[in-house]
This record gives sequence, structure tokens and C-alpha cells, in this order.
Amino acid sequence: MTAAFASQSWTRPATAGGSWVFGREVTLSAQPGAPRALQWLLARNCSITPRQLLTVYAGLCGASLLVAAFFYSVGATLVLPFAGIELVALGLALRIYGLHATDRETLTLVGPWLQVEQRCGQRVDRTDFGAAWTRVEPVAGQGSLVELSGHGLSVRVGRFLRPELRPAFARELRQALRRVSPDIRHASVPGIEQN
Repeated sequence: MTAAFASQSWTRPATAGGSWVFGREVTLSAQPGAPRALQWLLARNCSITPRQLLTVYAGLCGASLLVAAFFYSVGATLVLPFAGIELVALGLALRIYGLHATDRETLTLVGPWLQVEQRCGQRVDRTDFGAAWTRVEPVAGQGSLVELSGHGLSVRVGRFLRPELRPAFARELRQALRRVSPDIRHASVPGIEQN
């Protein structure tokens, strides 16, 4: 992707700590002089990663099959098939959990563009908004999802934030969008269609 970028670092909002509460400054690549962006990463609170989950499941399978094999060897032949059914059911439940463990919403403010990426299971949706024309509004009322709209597109974000934090997130996002330098608001970005 090629894009026009701000020549200086993002201005910090006037908050108590002097930094962004939900967002962070990132460099878009490891190359020297790479452009900087402001990014919000809203992710599911996941206490165990899919890899750790697989390790735990493998340990459970080993222990359960060891116990079932012992009972099978002493004549309780139905224990082994039921242990197998139990492990398959548990495996399916953990697979469903693992598919959604990495769900997230990533908002990246790059130059005059706000890029929104929503990941749910295997599905990834990407939407680009012109920062100067993006509206940030609550969907229904206090604590509801935050709706981003502009150029006939609309996206709801904030699923992974507690409802009481969504208004503060919306304020921070509005503030960042307002701080986009006026000279780059109307810059064209090759590779992204302008409406």
C-alpha cells in the first residue's frame, strides 16, 4: 500500500497523563524513516492463547486416555469409547473458542485515512474512511457501540470495550480525527479509491 503521511509526529491530546488512553503511536514498517500512524487495537480479553490451549488439550487427552486404558485393561471396556467421545466433544468446544480467541478491531489513522479492520474468527473486514469526513457517533445511546460513518459506509466498533469506556474511546477517536493536519486532509492516497 502506498499512502501520503504526516511529516511530523501526532499531536498528543490534553489528557492527565499527556498520552493517548486507548491509542498508541506505531511505525508502519521496520525501515528507517518509515511513516508513523496512530493505532487503536481493541481485542477480546483472552486469558489463554490458542497455542497454550492446544498444549492443555493435549495434556488432558494424554491423561484421560491413560486412565481409560487402565480401566480397559482391567475389564471395563466401555470406559475407553466414552473417554474418546468426551475428548472429541471437548476438542470441538475448544476449537470454537480458539477460532474467536484472536478476534479484534484495529483502527489505524494514517495520514488523511482511517483504516478499520475487524477480525471475527476466520473473517476479516477492512474499511477505509477519509479522516476529514468520518463521523463518530454512538449507535443507540450511552454505552452502545461506536458507529463510524462516511462516504456512504458505516462500521460499528467497540465490541471489546466495556460499555462505560466506549464514550471515552469515541471522544479520543474524534479528537485524533480533528488533529489530522489540514494540508493532508485532501491529499490523495494511491491504492485507496476516493469517493
